[in-house]
Amino acid sequence: MLTSSRPQVEQWQAFRARIHGAGRDERASLLAAASDQVRRDVLTMIERAGLGHVGGDFSVTDILLTLYAAVLSVEPARPDWPDRDRLILSKGHSAAALYATLASCGFFPAAALTTFMAPLSALNGHPDRTKVPGVETNTGPLGHGLPVGVGTALAARLRHSSARTVVVLGDGELQEGSNWEAAMFAAHQRLGSITAVIDRNGLQQGARTEDTNALEPLADKWRSFGWHVTEVDGHDHASLAEVLAHTAPDRPTAVIAHTQKGRGVSFMTDRVEWHHKVPNDDELALARAELSR
Repeated sequence: MLTSSRPQVEQWQAFRARIHGAGRDERASLLAAASDQVRRDVLTMIERAGLGHVGGDFSVTDILLTLYAAVLSVEPARPDWPDRDRLILSKGHSAAALYATLASCGFFPAAALTTFMAPLSALNGHPDRTKVPGVETNTGPLGHGLPVGVGTALAARLRHSSARTVVVLGDGELQEGSNWEAAMFAAHQRLGSITAVIDRNGLQQGARTEDTNALEPLADKWRSFGWHVTEVDGHDHASLAEVLAHTAPDRPTAVIAHTQKGRGVSFMTDRVEWHHKVPNDDELALARAELSR
C-alpha cells in the first residue's frame, strides 16, 4: 500500500490556498498549468509502460485536477478521513490521469508513477482501492461507478455526514443500463449530495458515441430522470470550478462537461484511434513540446 508524501501534501495545500485566494483569471491560469503538468506526467507514464488510454486521460484531466485543487474536501495525509468527499472514477481505464492527479496532491509520492502498469505495481491499469490511497472503489467494467456512488451517497446520509460524492463517467459508458437504474434511484431518494460528471468527448472505443448508440438529447435524459443538469466547457477551468462547486439541495446533479479526446496535443485531439495507443518517438517529442507551451 502506498502512503502519503508530506512535502507534496504541503505543496498541494499551499496551491489550494492560492487557488481559493485568486481572482477568476488567475485561478484559471494556475489550474491550466497544473493540468498540463498532469498531462506531461501521464505521457511519461504511458511511454514507459508501453500501454495506456492517453486520449481519455487527456480529456478528463482538467475535470480531475479542478476537483482536487478547487472543489473536493479531502485530506491526502488522511485518505480514510470519515467525512471526506468521495471521488469515483467510473471510467477506470483513465487511471493514469487519476494517479498523476493523486500524486500531485500528495496521496503518494510522485516517484511511484514510474511503476505504472509494471508487474506487481500498485498502479494497475485500472484503479484498486486496496492498493492506492485516494481511490474509493475499484473500477474498470463500465457502468459500475455511478451505482456504487449512489450507494456511497446514501451511506453518507445514514451517517448524517455532509460528505459529497462525485462520480466521473465516460459518455460511452452511459450506454450501460445500470447507470440509468442508479440515476432513477438517486432522484427518488433526493440525493442532493451526489454529482455525476460526464466526460462528454463524443468518442468511445472505435467510433463516435452518436454513431454507436446515440446519447442525445443527453441533458434532457438526465432531467427526465429528475436530476439538476448543467452543461459546461470541460476544459474551461474557471467555469468548471464554479459549476462543480454547486449542488442542488434536494436532487442529484449531473454536469455534462464537453471535452475533447486527446486534449492538449494537436494530432490526438478528437481522434478515435487515440483511445488506446502509445505515441512513437517523434509523436512524443511533439506532444511534449505542445504541452510545455
